[in-house]
Amino acid sequence: MTGSPTSADLRPGPAPEAEPRADRAAARRGGSGAGWRRAGRWIASAVALVVALIWVFPVYWMINSALLPNTKLTAAKPTFLPFGGSLTNFKLVLAEGNFGAALKLSLIITLITVVFTLLFAFLAALAISRYKFKGRKSFVLAVLFIQMLPAEGLFLAQYSMIRDMGLLNTVIGVSLIYIAAVVPFTIWMLRGFVAGVPADLEEAAMVDGLSRTKAFFRITFPLLAPGLVASGVYAFLQAWNEFTVALVLLQGQNKTLPLWLRGFIQQSSQHEIDWGQVMAASTLIAVPVIIFFLLVQGRMTSGLVAGAVKG
Repeated sequence: MTGSPTSADLRPGPAPEAEPRADRAAARRGGSGAGWRRAGRWIASAVALVVALIWVFPVYWMINSALLPNTKLTAAKPTFLPFGGSLTNFKLVLAEGNFGAALKLSLIITLITVVFTLLFAFLAALAISRYKFKGRKSFVLAVLFIQMLPAEGLFLAQYSMIRDMGLLNTVIGVSLIYIAAVVPFTIWMLRGFVAGVPADLEEAAMVDGLSRTKAFFRITFPLLAPGLVASGVYAFLQAWNEFTVALVLLQGQNKTLPLWLRGFIQQSSQHEIDWGQVMAASTLIAVPVIIFFLLVQGRMTSGLVAGAVKG
């Protein structure tokens, strides 16, 4: 004999289609969100591609123009593809006698600047990051203050100093000014890299029996290599492309590549500027920079990322 139904038995249950319907709605919302995310990635990729093309186009136009004769470059209709081009402009530029001397001078000055900038900046960054000494904060503030000074405001003082030292129109004189200009910012860059490497690593190596010097060169220095490469790239570009200081300090036939290019354009303008040769000369100046970047690109990328971790 069954009893009478209770109120719980008489309560209506959920509709059988309610849960599947809710699952389908959630799936539609999830699919819609994934679609928006994919669309966002496509839009971001398209924008990045457009920006990259804008950045690359001047380089392409320089190389394209270097391969074309001046008649095509001065025509009303631009030539975007170097069909029928040749290396004549490069041959004419290389035949100009002063290019090799200017290239040699630029390489020497740039090499001296990079080596001594990294040496001085690295030692200063180590001192700032690892040691506490009297005047440490004042030194850091002085580095920042020097970096904010406009280079043009120092020309008279720099010229007088180099003249009094008898270093006008010399490699050493130009290199000293370049080093002094690049070192402050390089110290600030390397400080972030040094601070990002824990000192505990050296202490652990010293516990295992290594001296402080061996612990530094075996443990810490390899970790700082990307930072040194990134800082070296900065110093290289600053010294290679610098124009104004070299114009003030160098005289006669002593010319860096930017000064040589200026003289080449002035010489060409006496008749009619051959823009094909100008672009060929600009391409030749850019070649060492491209080679340098290809050699250090892996280390430079990791160094730029690592330097932003801790400062």
